[in-house]
Amino acid sequence: MGERHGRRVLAAAAAAVLVGVLATGCGEGHAEAGDGKPDAPTAYKDVAEIPEALAPDGSTIRVGSPRAEIVVHVYEDLRCPVCAEFENQGGGEGLREMVLSGEVRAEYTLASFLDDKLGGQGSKKAANALRAALDAGKFVEYHEALFAHQPEEAVDGYTDAFLLDRASQVPGLRGTEFDAAVEGMKHRDFVTASEEAFQKSGVSGTPTMKVNGRAIPDHLSGGIFDKETLPIVVGATARS
Repeated sequence: MGERHGRRVLAAAAAAVLVGVLATGCGEGHAEAGDGKPDAPTAYKDVAEIPEALAPDGSTIRVGSPRAEIVVHVYEDLRCPVCAEFENQGGGEGLREMVLSGEVRAEYTLASFLDDKLGGQGSKKAANALRAALDAGKFVEYHEALFAHQPEEAVDGYTDAFLLDRASQVPGLRGTEFDAAVEGMKHRDFVTASEEAFQKSGVSGTPTMKVNGRAIPDHLSGGIFDKETLPIVVGATARS
């Protein structure tokens, strides 16, 4: 009883601290990205193989055990600085640890609405490059690398040159096929389908998370940014 009460207090505290971040999430407004660019997270470093695949719907990327009882679906736009905060400041690491445990499968819908809002095509180019990385079995590593070195939102910095440079930091990713897919926008149909899936999802901004198809309750949503509270939020939503 005491432990559960302590966890509820922890989750509530995290939600209170981070509610301002969510209120300015991409799509509902824009938070400023930090000046520092952290090194890529290392939760998947030295892991031999994490199952990753394209779902039958053609727009969702699945990461983790197909037998996982809990599915955490994350909606992200690669240009969104609040998505980078989620990935780099605790939430992303917490989700990766849950995936590695086998209890959770992560699923990603890669939106690109910020290109229309801000101009440019960086979100589309990044989503296309991530789809190409999936073909190479390197989605998780490249996903981490792109968010860890996210360009400023307004700069539209996900150029072909930038995407290929970041890919060079992922062992085994660069090659003729990957490079051609990036430079030729090979997966533009995937990019379009993913944005359409985002628009039809009922989600109003990024980052947003659903657990087993259920939206996270508003009073817990701030907890997704914290490594310690994320499992509590995911578990509570799955049981609701």
